[in-house]
Amino acid sequence: QEQLVESGGGLVQAGDSLRLSCAASGPFSSYAMGWFRQPPGKEREFVAAITWRGGVTHYADTVKGRFTISRDNTKNTVFLQMNSLKPEDTADYYCAGDPIFDRVRQSKAASWGQGTQVTVSS
Repeated sequence: QEQLVESGGGLVQAGDSLRLSCAASGPFSSYAMGWFRQPPGKEREFVAAITWRGGVTHYADTVKGRFTISRDNTKNTVFLQMNSLKPEDTADYYCAGDPIFDRVRQSKAASWGQGTQVTVSS
């Protein structure tokens, strides 16, 4: 299994951008990766996923066109570029990894990070 560590969260204003990173140790280049978030008082929800080569991505409708997932297999890191942030994007953001892309999309990934907090003020 991978070990995942997220970073890059913080407090920003609506309309700002933020880039999250997730550093992995373990078999990163063969794992599909994803980002999830858990808003305060709500359940965890899918944000974005990317295949192990990066050729296929999938996004939640709520972030499509604003967020971009990417990966650098030479650095064992997956990124989430978040633009045009809204207060409703406020959440703890988690990265996850699994050999199977659909397991990531379905929130059934084998490996999870500890999360990084993102707060968007209005």
